Amino acid sequence: MHQRILLRARKGPFDVLTAEETYERDWIGKNTGNLVFSHAAHKLLATSAAEITPSRFRADPREADEINEKYDVFVIPLANAFRRDYTDQLAAMTRLIERLKIPVVVLGVGAQTDVDGDREFLRPIDETVSRFCRAVLDRSHSIGVRGEITEDYLRTLGFSAVEQIGCPSMFLHGDSLRVEKTKASLGVEDRLAFVISPYVRALSPLVRHHHRRYPNVRYVAQDLYTLGTLLYGDAPHLRGKTNDMPIHTSHPFFVEDKVRMFMDPWPWMEYLAGFDFAFGTRIHGTITALISGTPGYLLAHDSRTLELARYFDIPHRPLRDAPDDIDAAQLYAEADYTALNDGHKERFSRFTGFLARHDLGLSFADGDSATRFDQRVRDIVYPPAVRPASACTSEELLTRLEFVRDENRTLQQKLKALRAQPLRERVRQAVGGRVRRMLRH
Repeated sequence: MHQRILLRARKGPFDVLTAEETYERDWIGKNTGNLVFSHAAHKLLATSAAEITPSRFRADPREADEINEKYDVFVIPLANAFRRDYTDQLAAMTRLIERLKIPVVVLGVGAQTDVDGDREFLRPIDETVSRFCRAVLDRSHSIGVRGEITEDYLRTLGFSAVEQIGCPSMFLHGDSLRVEKTKASLGVEDRLAFVISPYVRALSPLVRHHHRRYPNVRYVAQDLYTLGTLLYGDAPHLRGKTNDMPIHTSHPFFVEDKVRMFMDPWPWMEYLAGFDFAFGTRIHGTITALISGTPGYLLAHDSRTLELARYFDIPHRPLRDAPDDIDAAQLYAEADYTALNDGHKERFSRFTGFLARHDLGLSFADGDSATRFDQRVRDIVYPPAVRPASACTSEELLTRLEFVRDENRTLQQKLKALRAQPLRERVRQAVGGRVRRMLRH
């Protein structure tokens, strides 16, 4: 039976966009980690009977009738959506869901609080989260959550139809996943991928130490802010500033061409496959390494990362328990992937059971559907890694300048057309736009 799936994703796995386009229109949803789990979800659902359309993160209740008509199910892979600074977006999504008549499936959602799972910190969002869960459960058998912290949280809100299923990203290769250390110990000349959150200031000593000790370390960035810094340099108010974290072009990682960022998961995985070890605070930076076959280690700084590490038995420790002088070689030595490897098939079976209960197909159980997806990905030429502007060729810099020039010309034309309109029409459009924004919220 043909199944039309609307998948919450900023873009699809076969959409190819330049780094400049990605930055200008935020095709990563602020963080490339979003693409890892949404594209994995796409692959898992890509049976021969499925027609999958990315939602582009649209959540307009006025589009509910169109969605009801065009799609059979709305699948929502989520990250740390139960957090205090995401309430407006969660509320908008809820208003859309409340108007839908088709099934709605939440494919892994997490709460974000501290590593102790502080319940009080989440209390201000209780009602918003409860309304979202009620809307989903009116259209679904259960809610798929990332781990035990989120399950416990939803149960305190009175919801029992909750299942721990982890994150789709770890099931990109189905029930096949094996991570092995290929070296007895990590040496200073080995390739080390630093997957860090630039806003976590507690990482500063680790950044300084590993920059000095490991000449082949690379900072693999994920966030939109860093993409802008790589492409165009520092923002005007930040020029000339320094920081121990790699947030300015003055940082040694930028100066020495040791920063990389990818617009798509596939070249990102290929890149990380060439490393000996990856570690840091980014959960999807760590997962991307693991599904590339590279040993990874997570320094958990909040509940959303900690519960996934626990669920999948990813080697980890809370960041607060990591001494300032801890070395990657020590983390490599203590990392044990036995439980991760041995438990993967059972976790995959739990995940696929969740899909089956929600009448969703699985590409790995549908002939060669998963293989055909992989081949289609291999046939696509994705953009290469973005590097600091100081390390780019003149041709690459010219491309960036041409993009900025073209964008500026487009804006000038729009401004000219707007000015040519009668004042009454300009006011009507401005007021109409404001009203539309208010209605979305």
